[in-house]
Amino acid sequence: MARDTKKLLHLFTTFLKIGAFTFGGGYAMIPLIQKEVVEKQKWLTDADILDIVAIAESTPGPIAINSATFVGYQTSGVIGAFLATVGVILPSFLVILLVSFLLRQFGTIKPLQYAFQGIRAGVLALIANALFSMYRQAPKHLFSYLIMLTAFILVAFAQVNVIFVILGCGIAGILFCLFSKRRIK
Repeated sequence: MARDTKKLLHLFTTFLKIGAFTFGGGYAMIPLIQKEVVEKQKWLTDADILDIVAIAESTPGPIAINSATFVGYQTSGVIGAFLATVGVILPSFLVILLVSFLLRQFGTIKPLQYAFQGIRAGVLALIANALFSMYRQAPKHLFSYLIMLTAFILVAFAQVNVIFVILGCGIAGILFCLFSKRRIK
């Protein structure tokens, strides 16, 4: 029992740390989640994280919260899901509370405005890092590249709703696997 409590506390503090030291939202958190959960703690594998990210992105809600919930559930059940979720949310809640107070009180101060411009630039780099990390782990064949390119074009240029694109990608993946298995037989 004490061991379970220790693991749950460790799960909570791991996601508290991820939530506290990652700026830029969920996509910026993905590499940290992967590093903590796979490399340091060895709770899950890289393949598990890739699946969790795919599911977390396909379900309603922020990707970081969904990922934390899935990781917590995979490692420690419902209580683990709850603690990982609270852990990843708590720092953001407290920071947003503080930032909203600061902006209300000091929002017209130029150095504060410049600081937020710098933070935005840094966030872009973190998102690019998450994209690169996911790319390294994704299957690399013509079908994957076609799906990626088609999804990008549909979302970025044709303004197709992301939900429809995700559903379409999922259906295309299922069909591709079915046809590939059929060809092998």
